[in-house]
Amino acid sequence: MIEREPKGAWQRLIVALLLSTIGGSGFWSAVVALPAIGSTFAVDRAEASLAYAATMVGYSAGTLLMAKLADRIGICIPLVIGSLMLGLGYIAVALAQSFPLFMLAQALLVGLGSASVYTPLVADISHWFGRRRAMAISICASGNTLAGALWSPVLVHFLNEVGWRDTFVTLGIFCLATMLPLIVLLRRHAPNPGNIAGAAGTPGEVSAATFGFGARRLHVILFIAGIMCCLGMSVPQVHLIAFCRDLGYGATRGADMLSLMMVASLSSRIIFGWSADRIGGLPNLLIGSTLQAASLVFYASVSSLSALYAVSALFGFVQSGIVPCYAMIVREYFPAHEAASRLAPISVANFIGMSAGAWMAGMIFDMTGSYRDAFLNGAFWNAVNIAIVAWLLLRVLRRNASVVPAGANLLPRRPLADC
Repeated sequence: MIEREPKGAWQRLIVALLLSTIGGSGFWSAVVALPAIGSTFAVDRAEASLAYAATMVGYSAGTLLMAKLADRIGICIPLVIGSLMLGLGYIAVALAQSFPLFMLAQALLVGLGSASVYTPLVADISHWFGRRRAMAISICASGNTLAGALWSPVLVHFLNEVGWRDTFVTLGIFCLATMLPLIVLLRRHAPNPGNIAGAAGTPGEVSAATFGFGARRLHVILFIAGIMCCLGMSVPQVHLIAFCRDLGYGATRGADMLSLMMVASLSSRIIFGWSADRIGGLPNLLIGSTLQAASLVFYASVSSLSALYAVSALFGFVQSGIVPCYAMIVREYFPAHEAASRLAPISVANFIGMSAGAWMAGMIFDMTGSYRDAFLNGAFWNAVNIAIVAWLLLRVLRRNASVVPAGANLLPRRPLADC
């Protein structure tokens, strides 16, 4: 008989996914409106791109702030603050009469507001699930991907119909009208971890014994690993359209490959979550990172259209499943009450890696006139991530093998439900 998750857990996951999808609009709005913003403020494309950079700066700072707040006082107040900042931020952005004011509103309001709906929500939902924790984390983390898939065409339509200022005002009102009522549904506190079927007893308290060093060092290692994997992850995501154009296939084919990548990303969140519930976060991360490195090498090696579509599907599948693995590892090896504040710096590491990796790929292309070395550079840093994760996993297996009886579980896993 399969034991159920706590009452209200699945309903809470649905609400969290909706909030993440709506609030995730802040991650994509400046990207979609980039040409219109540049035209309005009479700035070139490079300068207009700083709007996205400003959003990411605010998003990173907000992730650290909101996560710390969520660990101390619960999820609702950070979500209310973030929703108000996001909704009012869109309106402030629309009213900005200069580009510096526009960037300031993007960073301090839209970026900070959007940050409240990813890391704090992912950490919160992890407290409500035991046997299916990784699956729940993966579904909740899909909000950002869904936001990109859903908001981009919607925003493009309204930008063409009414202009970007009216579109942003409408988006701000929509966020306020939908997110605040949804937050009310999250008022319940998380159940005691001991009451969750299959939940780990006190993950994190044994991390020093598990790895042979303390929690702080493990946190730093995971931060570095997060940067390494995203240095490679960003190359196809940012440069795929330009890569296809250089090969003579045109930007449309590149956009089609990005769409295929997004579809594959959504499916991988579910499959990787299912897998992590059975083998653990570290093994799952090792598998995903290895497949991502292989796909980057394939990008550097193939040039036919059919092969590029196939590699894009593979890359989308594996890269989207990697990021939630870090949240699962945090919940396995750190105390539950530190979940959000431990996960937040790792999320920032992912942003750092994505930004730096995209810049490095562009620099390598400018130097060589080809993306081949850019993909191989991404694969190299991905290999560093593989080495780090494999080393951590070996330490777990070796140290536990020396103290755990033969035949016992070597990783901090929850027993599987009987089918």
